[in-house]
Order: sequence, then structure tokens, then C-alpha cells
Amino acid sequence: MKRVLLPTLTMLLLLACWELGVRWAQIPAYTLPAPSVVAQTLWLQLPSLTLSWWFTLKVTLSALALACAGGVAIAAAFALLPALEVALLPVAVILQVTPVVAIAPLILIYIDSTTAALLLCAWIVAFFPILSNTLLGLRAADPNLRDLFRLYRATPWQRLRWLLTPTALPYFLGGLQISAGLSLIGAVTAEMVAGAAGRETGLASRILEASFRTETPKMFAALTLLVLTGVLLFVGCNALSRGLLGRWHPSSRT
Repeated sequence: MKRVLLPTLTMLLLLACWELGVRWAQIPAYTLPAPSVVAQTLWLQLPSLTLSWWFTLKVTLSALALACAGGVAIAAAFALLPALEVALLPVAVILQVTPVVAIAPLILIYIDSTTAALLLCAWIVAFFPILSNTLLGLRAADPNLRDLFRLYRATPWQRLRWLLTPTALPYFLGGLQISAGLSLIGAVTAEMVAGAAGRETGLASRILEASFRTETPKMFAALTLLVLTGVLLFVGCNALSRGLLGRWHPSSRT
């Protein structure tokens, strides 16, 4: 109960301080809207914002799914073939350290579809945490168990299935929690760089449109949806981690 009650009370207290501070200082809504004004704007703009939210969510989840599939597959290949890791890991590092804001304009030049370009940008941001954490987990297997599998002449697939995968699962889930937020950040950042407009656009475009028109409450309403989306992604990944790890791993025990 404390894990739910305390954060809820903290957020309500912060919102109350925000509301009272804005009313006491008589700050205009175009400068800093009160939470009540943001909630009212969100309710009035909900139909249009919902379509944009769904677009952003689709790009985010698609990029996260591709990052999981690619990161796990490449990490498994690196663990089984060390020479492949030596050859290709620098490429993954270069993708990680290159800011998505810097390469998004280039991606938009070479890819005609704006949606595909946004998906690629979000994937680039979310890919490396999955790869690095999974690879770290695959290397964390007990050396004694490695020797035991080698003694029984286990095949590489058997080592991966029965030894390396259970060891790497907590590391992968930790990387998944990081990548879930990064995929959302990558999708929003790429869309802001693209400056996309129209019906098939996400919440970043709604924020840009509102900023051009000085509609600050609408900006906060769209930002609220983005924050709630990030929180839901984190909660979902945390629930998945607890469900998969259960009682057999110390990290899932309270």
C-alpha cells in the first residue's frame, strides 16, 4: 500500500502547490497554466490529442519491439561468436554516442516516409541498452556452470538455451526498462526535428503547433499525455519483469 499511497500523495501535494502558486501570483495561462486549466484543456482537446497520442505510441512500441528483437539476436551472436563482436560492436557504439538530433535530418533526407524515419530514429536510441545489457548478462554466467556444460559437451544452442538465457534475463529486463523510455524520447525528438504536420503526426507536432500559436495550456496537455505514456511504459516493463522473474531471482523480491 505504501508503494502506491506515498507517490500518489506526493504528486497530489506538488499539483496543489502548483495550483495555489499560480493563483496566488496571478500568473496568466499563456505563461504558466494551472493544473486545473491543463486538465480542462486536455478534456476539450482529447479527440485530436488521442489520435496524435496513438501515432506516437505506435512508433514508440514498434521501435521498442525492433530494438528488443535486434538487440537480443545480435547479443546472442556476439556471445557465441566473439570475433563478430570485435568486428561489429564499434558500429553499435557509434550509433549510441551519435545524438539523434544530429542524424535525424539526414535520415529524413534519405527516407521518403516520415513514419519510417521516425521509427528508425527511435530504434537507434532504444537499441544499444538492450544490446549492451543482454550481452553483459550473457557473459555473467557462472564459470563453474560453463565448465560443467563444456564437460558434458553441450552444443552452443544448449548453452544459450539452458545456461546463458536464464542468466541474461534480468539484465535484458533492466535494459528494457531503459529502452522503453528512450524509444519514446527518440520518437518525440525525431518528430520535433522533422517538423511534421498533418493528420498522421504525433504529440510532438501538437506541441510545436501550440508553441507557434502561444497555446501554452495545449502544450502542457500534450506534454501530460507524453509523461503518462512514459509512466505506463515503465510500469508495464516493471510488471513484466516481476512476472518473468517471479520468486526465483532476488531482484523481484520485495
